[in-house]
Amino acid sequence: MIRRSIFPFLLALTACGHAFHPPAKTPEPVLRVDAAPEEVDRQWAKAQRLFRAGKWTDAATQFERLNLEFASGDARVVRSHFFLGECYFATKSHLQAVREFRRVSDENPSDALAPDALLRAGDAFGDLWRRPELDPTYAQTAIGTYQEVMNRYPGTHAAGLAQVRINDLNDKLATKQFRTALFYIRYKADDSAILYLKDLASTYPRAKVVPAALVTLIGIYRRLGYAEDIKETCTYLQRFHPQAAGVAATCPATPPAGTS
Repeated sequence: MIRRSIFPFLLALTACGHAFHPPAKTPEPVLRVDAAPEEVDRQWAKAQRLFRAGKWTDAATQFERLNLEFASGDARVVRSHFFLGECYFATKSHLQAVREFRRVSDENPSDALAPDALLRAGDAFGDLWRRPELDPTYAQTAIGTYQEVMNRYPGTHAAGLAQVRINDLNDKLATKQFRTALFYIRYKADDSAILYLKDLASTYPRAKVVPAALVTLIGIYRRLGYAEDIKETCTYLQRFHPQAAGVAATCPATPPAGTS
């Protein structure tokens, strides 16, 4: 049997594809390199209207164009990059948002927007770590960025917010570690649970979950008969978390000397 060549058929398909290829979309005109100041002003006003309306993608496109057209030294350049970062953040393009926010804070460290821009860079990293069960790399990067805000811009409103954000992330990281310890307890791996609980209390001493973690730790010690460890941990709890739930029942006050 003679096998027919497939090439004529493929060539016909290719020809049809070229014959019916839709016309290329005409690109939207971009501001000219020599755009007049009045045109730049008009486009800036348009970008702000889009931003205020929450049309993030359209606003981002507008700010990107303006960043190519601003005259050297135009004070709006810094604001444009900040707004562009907010547009990217709103559309969940977190790493692009970080790039724009850091551009504001790193290239214009004395600008009034610099502390807030660096704070927002931390927020973008933090938003990438939304659940405690996820890998904590982005959370740790966010904490490092918030610490940078506090170091570079002490006493500012942004620095105060950065501390609040650090506390919140530390609470979530501690919760993640506590859940890991509970997993080991469930499978009778007491030694691993002890390591996680002790490290939690040491690494995140101000986390809200610390008292519950230490009460859990004492329960393990009591089951294993570790009297000295129980005494040491109870002393810590009674000193730093006396009103926390479960502390009074887990670590009853030592009766006065001479009483039975």
